[in-house]
Amino acid sequence: MTKAKAKSSKEAGSIPNKFLHCRASYLYQAATYLATQQRHSEALATPATTAENNSQLSSKSVFEPASRRLVFDLRSISLKAQIRMSPAMKHSICKNCDTMLTDGSTCSIEVENRSKGGKKSWADVLVRKCNICGFTRRYPMAAQRQKRKRKPHRGQDEANERDSQSGQHG
Repeated sequence: MTKAKAKSSKEAGSIPNKFLHCRASYLYQAATYLATQQRHSEALATPATTAENNSQLSSKSVFEPASRRLVFDLRSISLKAQIRMSPAMKHSICKNCDTMLTDGSTCSIEVENRSKGGKKSWADVLVRKCNICGFTRRYPMAAQRQKRKRKPHRGQDEANERDSQSGQHG
């Protein structure tokens, strides 16, 4: 009897370096969990008597360094293994200080339109500002992505130019 041939990795639909994708996903989920626990721990903290103590409680959290470390590990893994993070992941991480951006607590969001008096509705831009470091990122809202222009190969481009020039002179 002969052994059945094993399916190649492409036929089986497996992902190369799947363990790295799993690790990146776990790190993102853990960082998100710790960032949300940060908000819950602030809400459950005992009320302080002065306004200074309230501001100190809201700005400092026990889970913030752990969350930032997990985000740092996530970014380093994705860069080292050349794994692309999804746009949703990228939009929820501060590129400057590795903080998980949660609306209202660690980042502020506003919509800008710098067109002539805000008349162009397709020129809306979502601006996310990190409350920790002050870094801002801008994302177009209504504009659809343009199709990528594919350039012909260098030899084909030069041949097309010669053909169009010879047609004009002849």
